Formats: sequence, structure tokens, C-alpha cells
Amino acid sequence: MKLILTFVLLCFTVTAHAECVILLHGLARSNSSMNKLQTALEKEGFTVQNVSYDSTKHKIEILAPMAIEPALNHCAASAKVNFVTHSMGGILVRQYLSEHTLAKLNKVVMLGPPNQGSEVVDKLGNFPGFSFVNGEAGLQLGTGTLSMPSKLGAVNFDLGVIAGTRSINVILSGMIPGSDDGKVSVKHTKVQGMNDHLVMPVTHPFMMKNKKVISQVIQYLKHGKFQREQAL
Repeated sequence: MKLILTFVLLCFTVTAHAECVILLHGLARSNSSMNKLQTALEKEGFTVQNVSYDSTKHKIEILAPMAIEPALNHCAASAKVNFVTHSMGGILVRQYLSEHTLAKLNKVVMLGPPNQGSEVVDKLGNFPGFSFVNGEAGLQLGTGTLSMPSKLGAVNFDLGVIAGTRSINVILSGMIPGSDDGKVSVKHTKVQGMNDHLVMPVTHPFMMKNKKVISQVIQYLKHGKFQREQAL
């Protein structure tokens, strides 16, 4: 009986102090888009908070604390905190960390982030229906005067970025100079101060479900760098 109790307490301690990973989905998506990533991370022993937030209802500066703070409250107080984001989720993290310091912050991995804005928003932002579908936050993801990414500056945390080079939308890709994932150019995923940057042959809408991308996310969270020979 004593042995069983010791085992139960040990399992509880390991779970309670496991590193916490907060997942943030992209614009006009839901947390279900991050389910495959959540399952993989939990199998690796991470505690995962897969956040759902109304990405089209508010500006980025309102969405950031609205999405992140409840998730932080569900992470164990002693646990290291990591973020894994898709698309606009990365901008929410940059916005939040520009105003808050997290003592337990460990690593951040961004998938297809518009870190320098997206030219697609520049081209389509004034079209009827764009703001209705994408909200005020969507209009903040361009490269012009409303651009939130351009206001945030360099990052001062441990960041790895994965960019895609394949597209399922030829029309949108035609609006973007250079290699892109259908929404964001490889160049514009970069941000000053990042620790590592990896380019993979994946598309923007589905990169967070790609097995090789998920493997690279786990690689970065555990080792602080991507593994080049597994990127193709």
C-alpha cells in the first residue's frame, strides 16, 4: 500500500511540475486546429493549454491578454512556460510580452508568423467583407500604418520560427514577393532577436498539423534549436 501511494504521489509531482505549453491558433481559426499538436506534446510529457479565443472580435492588444492570461493561470506555478503559435497567435505573444515579464518563460515557437506583416492584408484589407470576416485584428496584420507587427520591435525571448514555402492559393501567393506559404512570405516571418529560423515545404493553413513540423516544434522546445536534416 505504501509503495502504491508513493508511486501515485510521484506521478502527481511529475505532472504538476511538467513544463507548460500554451498553444495559440491563428486568425479566424479555433483551438481544434491545434489538436494534433496538443496530442503530440502531451505524449512528450508537456502539460498543454490549447487556447480558444475570438480572434476576429477585438484588436490584437485586447486579444493578447484575453487569450494568454487565463492559460497562464492554468499552468502550474512552478512550471516553465512555453508558447507554440500559429500565424497571428505569434503576434499575440509578441504583444503580450512587450508589456509583461514572465519569470518562468522558457521557449517560444512560431509557425508561419507575420512578424513583419503580410502583403495579402495590404492588398485585400480595403475590399468589402475583409474586415467583416477577419475583424480589426486582421487589419492589423498588414505592413502599413495599422500594422501591429511593425510596432513591436525586436524580441527579447528565446524564439524559434518555422516558415513555409508551399501554397494552396495561387492568387494570394501572387500578391506576396518571394517564397511564401500562401499567406506570409518567408522573409516576413523573421524578426530581429530570434534564436533560430527554419524553412520547410509546408503550407500556411496546415503546417501546424504536419508531422515533420510537429517534430521540429518538439525538437526546439527540448533543445533550443531546430534539426536541419529532418526539415525536408
